[in-house]
Amino acid sequence: MKKICIAFFATSFLISCGNKDNKGSAAEENKSAAESSKSAATGMTAEQEKGLDLITKSDCLTCHKVADKSTGPAYTEVAKRYAGKSEMEDTLAQKIIKGGSGNWGTVPMIPHPQISEADAKTMVAYILSINQQ
Repeated sequence: MKKICIAFFATSFLISCGNKDNKGSAAEENKSAAESSKSAATGMTAEQEKGLDLITKSDCLTCHKVADKSTGPAYTEVAKRYAGKSEMEDTLAQKIIKGGSGNWGTVPMIPHPQISEADAKTMVAYILSINQQ
């Protein structure tokens, strides 16, 4: 009886390990399909999607919301203020990296030195595109 139980558990273990890999690749395929259809559904460019993804993976949404004021200004308000001012993209990217205060009230924006300049610019490009979608 012991041998049967051990064989049963060993077989169950091997089967469950094998199914994890299949589920993982199926999940990856589903995620990839969802992401590629997302741009068609949202009308966002790949660059805008990347900016949104970077924002989502960082701590930005702790203080900012897309349409509502939170601790920081809503992204829609930032997009309105800087609409048509492409020269502000570098300045805003530096605000993300170095932090700042005084432009939107008294609460300072914390610095994010771990974010590269290229990623910060991609995030800014997404934010500035919000009102254009």
